Amino acid sequence: MREITDTVKQLIIINIIFFIGTELIGTQAKELLSLYYFESSKFRFWQPITHIFMHGGIMHIAFNMFALYSFGSMLESFWGGKKFLFFYISCGLGAAALHTGISYFEMQDMLKGVSDLNLSKETMNQILSLTVSDDFSYRPDLFVKELEPLMNSLGKTQLINDANFEILFETAKHSQIPMVGASGAIYGLLVAFAFMFPNAGLMLLFVPFPIKAKYFVPGLLVVDLFLGLKGNSIFGGGGTGIAHFAHIGGALIGFIMMWFWKKNSFNDRRWN
Repeated sequence: MREITDTVKQLIIINIIFFIGTELIGTQAKELLSLYYFESSKFRFWQPITHIFMHGGIMHIAFNMFALYSFGSMLESFWGGKKFLFFYISCGLGAAALHTGISYFEMQDMLKGVSDLNLSKETMNQILSLTVSDDFSYRPDLFVKELEPLMNSLGKTQLINDANFEILFETAKHSQIPMVGASGAIYGLLVAFAFMFPNAGLMLLFVPFPIKAKYFVPGLLVVDLFLGLKGNSIFGGGGTGIAHFAHIGGALIGFIMMWFWKKNSFNDRRWN
């Protein structure tokens, strides 16, 4: 059994504290620390960092922490704690950035369907913040109760048909689904591991033989991307249908950093 390194141990402890703490405190803590769409009223500037330590359930955190222990300890033993932590957080931020960017373009595409309403940016931000759920299920009836008086005040109630309502409701839902988890950072670690140990054998529970890391990790990304398009993923939740881009974002930043470090490993810009 591999010995756990100091920084990995501390990260796992922090993740567990966040998980237990938010479960005990409840919705308020989850809303403050999860990552919301940047135009949402629930967005806070610290969320791109804190979301990395948040998880949506016991299986979510268990998978991520096992992967952090399995791959992180070996990488930290080669890099040292500071370089490892820099890499880990950078991949987590890359995951948040790509997820947010894809969310933005997807929402803009959805809102083209209501362009005939000529809603101002301020009004759209109000609509995106209207109540869409009761914490247990999504509720169009709650949304319409708040949407109608807002549209009345603008004299646009008669313009809201079923199609427009559906688009506005789905867009509001989309903006209020938070992103949580260390999955993006974990995918960065997987890429780094494949860079450093390309011929190491890795296994999935449902594959009875080891696969070299240089094939395993790209294959995992392809499979996760496919499943993510259907609203699922291998590591970490992903029910939004776009959370897979967070995984790809973490992997992409991991690849760029590893390529840069490898390219400059023998010159005066080396990180010792």
